[in-house]
Amino acid sequence: MGCIMAQRYARLDDRLTDFIKRQRLFFVGTAAAEGRVNISPKGMDTLRVLDPERVLWLNLTGSGNETSAHVQQNPRMTLLFAAFEGAPLILRLYGSARVIHRNDPDWDGLYRLFEPRPGARQLFDMRIELVQTSCGMAVPLFDFVADRTQLSDWAEKKGEQGIRAYWAQNNTESLDGVPTRILELNTRGDEEI
Repeated sequence: MGCIMAQRYARLDDRLTDFIKRQRLFFVGTAAAEGRVNISPKGMDTLRVLDPERVLWLNLTGSGNETSAHVQQNPRMTLLFAAFEGAPLILRLYGSARVIHRNDPDWDGLYRLFEPRPGARQLFDMRIELVQTSCGMAVPLFDFVADRTQLSDWAEKKGEQGIRAYWAQNNTESLDGVPTRILELNTRGDEEI
């Protein structure tokens, strides 16, 4: 079966939304005005399609915090999905995102869309400006076995205070020295979260 290369759409349709919901892995690309471009793999059921022009994903504590630093400076974001089973397809969502931390008024309502996870760090609310599909015929076929549990196990063992200490040591700025503001944006008044 042939494939038409690179089709463009203004928004998601039902077929593409269903494809996204079946994916176990997606990639996030961001960049500040200068410095390194960051591409991060994401999984663990941390993405929701809110409507045909909006997606939301939950960011868990990790080794760095590049995406947050970049989006606070430059809201451009690309999400990439690739079919690792079934018919080949690559789907890219291009848009603008905003970072939502725990002290943001929207946090509680949006975080409820996900299973609570230890180490939840930020939400990214992305407005889709362009949807692009391409064939993905060079993407290999893989079988999904299971989500890894090491990150959740690690975060649960650390606890809230341990996670906050980890943020202070590892998540306060990007590789290029761009501040993430994670500590101040995850505090409500004098109360640490």
